[in-house]
Amino acid sequence: MSAITEASAEGIPRWMGWMAGSDPAARVAFKLRTIQLLIVLNVTLVTAYILWRGVYTINWVLWPFSLALLGAELYSYVDTLLFGLGMWKMRIRGEPPAAPADATVDVFITCYNEGVDLVRATARAARDIHHPHKTWVLDDGDSAEMRAMAEQEGVGYITRGATWRGKDRHAKAGNLINALFQTDGQFLLVLDADQVPKPEILSRTLGYFDDPKVALVQTPQWFSNVPEGDPFGVDSPLFYGPIQQGKDGWNSAFFCGSNAVLRRDALMFAGIVVYAKEMEARVRGALKDTDRQLRQAARSLGPTATAARQALQVVRRAGRQARKRLNAGAPLQEVTWEFQRTLEAVSRELVARDVQGIYADLASMPGVEPGVLSSLEGGAAQTALLSGKGTSPLAAMEEVRKLLTDIDVDRSDQAEPVHPLATISITEDMATAMRLHGLGFRSVYHHEILAVGLAPDDLRSVLQQRLRWAQGTMQVLFRENPLLQRGLSWPQKLMYFSTMWSYLSGFAGVVYLLAPAMYLYFGLLPVNALTWQFMCFLLPCLVVNQLLFALIGYGMPTWRGQQYSLALFPLWIRAVITAFQNVYFGSKLPFVVTPKTRQGGVHWSLVRPQLAVTVILAGAILVGLVKLAVGTSDEAFPIVMNMVWAVYGIVMLSVVLNAARWQPAAALTVRDQ
Repeated sequence: MSAITEASAEGIPRWMGWMAGSDPAARVAFKLRTIQLLIVLNVTLVTAYILWRGVYTINWVLWPFSLALLGAELYSYVDTLLFGLGMWKMRIRGEPPAAPADATVDVFITCYNEGVDLVRATARAARDIHHPHKTWVLDDGDSAEMRAMAEQEGVGYITRGATWRGKDRHAKAGNLINALFQTDGQFLLVLDADQVPKPEILSRTLGYFDDPKVALVQTPQWFSNVPEGDPFGVDSPLFYGPIQQGKDGWNSAFFCGSNAVLRRDALMFAGIVVYAKEMEARVRGALKDTDRQLRQAARSLGPTATAARQALQVVRRAGRQARKRLNAGAPLQEVTWEFQRTLEAVSRELVARDVQGIYADLASMPGVEPGVLSSLEGGAAQTALLSGKGTSPLAAMEEVRKLLTDIDVDRSDQAEPVHPLATISITEDMATAMRLHGLGFRSVYHHEILAVGLAPDDLRSVLQQRLRWAQGTMQVLFRENPLLQRGLSWPQKLMYFSTMWSYLSGFAGVVYLLAPAMYLYFGLLPVNALTWQFMCFLLPCLVVNQLLFALIGYGMPTWRGQQYSLALFPLWIRAVITAFQNVYFGSKLPFVVTPKTRQGGVHWSLVRPQLAVTVILAGAILVGLVKLAVGTSDEAFPIVMNMVWAVYGIVMLSVVLNAARWQPAAALTVRDQ
C-alpha cells in the first residue's frame, strides 16, 4: 500500500496514541470521534461568537466598515460549518476489492499541444498497465508528430473529425466526448498528458465497480517535480486526503479531471438524461415564445409581402397546436417533427409561388425559348431551395431562424447531440460528477498514489491553472447551483456547494487584510467592544479551530495551502466576476492548457495587488510602532493586536512574492513518495 494510504490510517499525534490503542481500525475510529468532538465544540464557540458580534458589537458610526468586517466573519462562519460537515463522516477505505478480470477498459490520455516526449512517457506507462485494456492518445492538436508517436508506441490515436468543424469544441470535455463515441470499453481511465500511471492503477480501482451503482473512482494527483518548500503550493495533501475522504463519506467525492476511472454506461445515461431535459426545456421555451417571435417577424415584412405574412399566421397556429400537444404529454420528437414539417410545407408553397412568378417573368421576356422553361419545370428549383435544414425562405428572418434552431432536437449546432460529460463549464469534472450523483450513482475516493504527474513550476502557469479551476467551478455554481439540483441529498448539495463557496473567499480576504491598516492609519475601529470581551469570545474559537485543523491535517504539509488560500485573493475575485459575466452576459472564457514546461522570468506584474497590500500593511506597522513609542494613544492593546494581524497578513502574502521571483536550482531531484 502506498505511503499516502498508510499515513491516513494513522494521522494521530504521538501524545494521543496511548488513548487510541494499537489496532489500526481502532485508531481510525478514535481519530474520527475526536474530530467530531472538536467539530461540535468549534461550531458551538463560533456560533456564540458570531451571535455576540452581530448583536452587541457593530459600530454604527462606521457602519459600512463594521458591516463589511461582520460580513467577512459570517463568510468564515459558513465556511466553518461546511468544513465541519465535510469532516464529520471522513471515510478512510482499506484494501480495495479485487478487480474483475473481464472488465474492458479504454485508457484516455488527453493532450493539446504538449511535447511529444512528455506524452510518450505517459503513453508507454499506460500501454504497460497490468489489466487488459486499450490505450488511446486523444490529440486535440491534431499533430502529425503525435500521431507518429502513437503508432511507434503501439497505442491508439484519436483526433476530432470533420463533424466538429465550425462547432463549439467544448475544450477537454469535447475531446473526451469525441473519443467516447469512437471506443467501446466498459470503463474509462482518464489521464492528463503528464500523469504517468503505475502498472497497478486498474487493478487497484476496478474492483469498486462490482457495485453497479459506482460510476466513478477518483485517485489523488501527486507530482514528482515539486521543489523544496513547495513555493507554488501545488501540493494538495488536504484536498487529496481529508477533504476528498470527507466528501466520500457523504457519497460526494467528485471527478478531478485526471487519474480517475469512470463507468461508460453511467456517463452515457447521464448524457441522455441531460439531453432530454435540456431539449424539452429548450423546445417548451421556444414554443412558448412562438407568437411573440412570429409577430415580430411579421412586422419586419414589407407591405407587399402578403404571402409571407399569411405563411407566418399558419406557422403561429402550428406553434399553438404544438404547445397544446406537448402539454398533453405527446412525445417531444413527434411534436417537433410535425411542427418542422408544417414549416417546411409552408416554405415549399412560398417557393412554388416565387418560382411561378419567375416562370411568368421569363415567359414575358422576348427571345426566351419554350424549351428552356420546360427544362426548369418539375420542382427542381424548389427541391434545391429546400435541400437542407434551415433553408426555408422564412428562415431569412432572424426570429424564425432562432425558432428553427431551438426546436432542432438533432442539435445540428453541435458535433454530438448527446454530451456524456458536462459542457457547461471550462472544467468538465465537477459538473459531470454532480450530474452522476444526482441520478443516484455513487463515487469512491481511493486514497493511494497510482499516477505521478508534473506540476507547473512557475507562478504564471500556476495562476493560469488555478484561475481556470476557479472559473469553471463558479460557472457550475451560476448555471447548475447544487443547492437547487434535484436528486442530490442535502449533504451532497452542501458538499458541492462548499467547494464553490471556498472560491468566494477573495472578497472576505480583502476585508481581513485591510482592517488592521484602517485602524493603525486612521483609528477606525469597526468593533464596538471592550478588548477583554473581544478576546474572551474570539480566542477560544481560534484555539479550537486550530486544534481541529491540526488533527485533521496531522503529518501533512498544509501551511503552504493556507497561505495561498488567502494570498490569491485577487485571483479568486477575478474568477467570480469573469464567470458571472460569462454565464449572464455571454463574455468568453478561454480554455488555457497549463504549460508543462517552465515559463522563465520574474513575474512581479502578476502580484501587483499583493505587493500593494504588503506595502500598506508594512506602513501600518510602522505607524503603530510610532504611536506606541510617542505615547499618542492610550489604546496600546488594540494597536498591538492590529499590528500582529498586519504581520500575519504580510506572512501570508509573502508566499506569492517569493514565488514571483523564484528560480530553479541547477538541478532538481525527483522526490520520493
